[in-house]
Amino acid sequence: MSLAESWDKYAVGSKPRRAVNATGDTTWLNWTQYADHGPNESVLGPVAGRRVLELGSGSGSNLAHLVTLGAMGLGVDVAPAREAVARERWADLAGLEFRTAEATAFLSETDEAFDVVLSIFGAVWFVDPHTLLPLIRSRMASGGTLAFSHLPAGSQDVKPGGAGLRHNHSPDAWEHLLTSYGFGAVSASLIEPPEGRTVGTMLVRALAR
Repeated sequence: MSLAESWDKYAVGSKPRRAVNATGDTTWLNWTQYADHGPNESVLGPVAGRRVLELGSGSGSNLAHLVTLGAMGLGVDVAPAREAVARERWADLAGLEFRTAEATAFLSETDEAFDVVLSIFGAVWFVDPHTLLPLIRSRMASGGTLAFSHLPAGSQDVKPGGAGLRHNHSPDAWEHLLTSYGFGAVSASLIEPPEGRTVGTMLVRALAR
């Protein structure tokens, strides 16, 4: 089974995001695996007028929220089913595009430049950082923001790929990797889980030098 087929199979079993969140918003950004928990889009800084790339955009909900704030968004996902769902759900939202592609292939072939790149439990978690990070940096404007989240090391989930292929590094390891590939001002920390849960979320942010 190919990578795209594996992710398509996983996508079929995914539950759609709720129509509104706990505060009644119809769009929002969620960095963690828990509803209504963790920081919001402020992690990225101002996004209005900025070109934003999401690697592993899924149904497009996080990216769509940034577009409602004035960003110009492009979502890339390896699963064809994800693009179809995202296009249908957000068809009426201008300034938002979706493409089906593997992250490294897209970054290697595109000539587009981005001010913000984000990956929420997405490509940064699954692709070798020694391959992916320099490709991301090559498509980012100087001073641009890269931010991503994933489960902490040792955590288990059911996404395709298997534990051996996930790059859930420690904060120190991410700082070393990011600074090695042209990023600075790295902040990496664990978001504590909500009450009654035991697994937190790693959130990493860096600026392109």
